[in-house]
Amino acid sequence: MVALLLISGFSVYSCTNSKTIPPDGKDLTKNYFYNPILQSGPDPHVFLKDSIYYYMRTTGGNLTVWRTRKMSELKYAENKVIWTAPETGMWSSDIWAPEIYFLQGKWYIYFAADDGDNANHRMYIIENSSKDPFQGTWIFKGPIKPATDRWAIDGSVFEHNGTLYFLWSGWEGTENISQNIYIAEMENPWTIKGDRVLISKPEFGWETIGANSEDPPVNEGPVMLKGVNKLFIVFSASGCWTDDYCLGMLTASANANLLDPASWTKSAKPVFTKSVADGVFAPGHNGFFKTFDGKEDWIIFHANEKSGDGCGDSRKTRMQKITWRHDGKPYFGVPLSNDTPLKKPSGE
Repeated sequence: MVALLLISGFSVYSCTNSKTIPPDGKDLTKNYFYNPILQSGPDPHVFLKDSIYYYMRTTGGNLTVWRTRKMSELKYAENKVIWTAPETGMWSSDIWAPEIYFLQGKWYIYFAADDGDNANHRMYIIENSSKDPFQGTWIFKGPIKPATDRWAIDGSVFEHNGTLYFLWSGWEGTENISQNIYIAEMENPWTIKGDRVLISKPEFGWETIGANSEDPPVNEGPVMLKGVNKLFIVFSASGCWTDDYCLGMLTASANANLLDPASWTKSAKPVFTKSVADGVFAPGHNGFFKTFDGKEDWIIFHANEKSGDGCGDSRKTRMQKITWRHDGKPYFGVPLSNDTPLKKPSGE
């Protein structure tokens, strides 16, 4: 499947429609934007380098990268297909949730893929030594896997105190009983050091909505968010096929042993959920980015606008600013409606 940047006739800047006028009366075209920022965009991810935002999402059959200096204008961003899945083989189908990073002087993209059989999903990597990811050659590095090689999706990377770590969603065994969150230390950007460590599995009611004999309870899409003295792994919970797909959070001290499950404490309640009043359902599979002036933190996520839309292409990319509590934890608020004018990220 060829990935296309879907641009509709929907105008995010029109002042003549029914959208709310900003309280300060400023010009919408210069200072505000509306969600969604893309009309189709499941599993969004953003990486900032040299004042350029690099965006990726699930396209199904290839890896496409968008780049822009203004996240509020993502739908106009330059984009390029930089890798296309082969016709057959273990990484030929279901290319999900890619994430791009610049690590140790090279670009890397991590993505999930299989051979058409979901049971064979694993994480894979491509690498580019060019300073510009739109140039140079992307080299397929192969799978990235721990000593215990099991079903895996939604790989994400973060660095802490000079060490790289890999996060992902996986099965404990060879059967689809539960999707759990695992962490592992990395020897380098394409190699896991040792084995995986289980740090979260679905246990609360808000994590198991939609689970039945055919579909397991779900923890997936883990990503790192760093606070001042704390680390937060924000993950998606419950079935994406339900309206109640939401975000949970694991918290650890910045000085903790991150490979010790006891270092992580799970939120007793979800930290970001649907808002029926605002017409936003199943918000999840998010990423985070800081504005290039360093002043603001933003969450980017996908969500549906109608109840029952499930896990398909109706999931649209949205973003909004997050704030921080006095206890050092992030505050996400509620997913804001399509009629809510949002101030553009700082620096735009």
